[in-house]
Amino acid sequence: MENTLSGKVVIITGASSGIGAATARLLADHHCKLTLAARSASKLQALADGLDTETLVIPTDVTVSRDITDMVDKTIEKFGRVDVMFANAGIYIPGQVEDGDPDAWTNLLNVNIDGVLRCVHAVLPHMKAQQSGDILVTSSISGFIDIHWEPIYSASKHAIQGFVHTLRRQVAKDGIRVGAIAPGAVANELWGFSDPAEIEKVSIKEHGYLRSEDVAQAVAFMLSQPPHVTIRDLVMLPQKQDL
Repeated sequence: MENTLSGKVVIITGASSGIGAATARLLADHHCKLTLAARSASKLQALADGLDTETLVIPTDVTVSRDITDMVDKTIEKFGRVDVMFANAGIYIPGQVEDGDPDAWTNLLNVNIDGVLRCVHAVLPHMKAQQSGDILVTSSISGFIDIHWEPIYSASKHAIQGFVHTLRRQVAKDGIRVGAIAPGAVANELWGFSDPAEIEKVSIKEHGYLRSEDVAQAVAFMLSQPPHVTIRDLVMLPQKQDL
């Protein structure tokens, strides 16, 4: 990697499982200092206990504005700065619109869109003051193509793509990079996978899914680029995903 990640202060939302937890483990190996945020305090603490780096565990609901400001304020209080905001928290709802629950859709939009916007808004003043920073958002292949079996989820990720592309142009002058990581199907808890043997079968052996660790490697690649390089979008698919 061209740009060392050592010592970077990284906030990861949705850190208790899946892509967030895998990214935390990888960035800990690169000696980043981590704020781990999600709703489950016990899962966050279990993750932190296994990491060989400085960590801050902050139970956070990204639909609650005060939780987000506390997350950022406590990070700065402990580490003195924020170098990376990895807005990764998200939920998934597939299915036919006529069979759906609009209240569940509202919750999805609050997490997948509003939660991201609020996380970004909370760190921007600090990153602008230090004239540097990375904002990275977990998007999806669903933000690039219209997937008919997940219309509400696709709508949320299309919104995220529009936000990433416009925000990047607003803050580039402040030394802040903005990008989106957009994976296809990932064999993790969001898709109902938890057994390591099953995850290896559907990903490594059958090539039908990515692993959370594959996405984490892509995140580290994006963050490790020298300051004059922005990876605006990184789309990654399992080899056999037919999209």
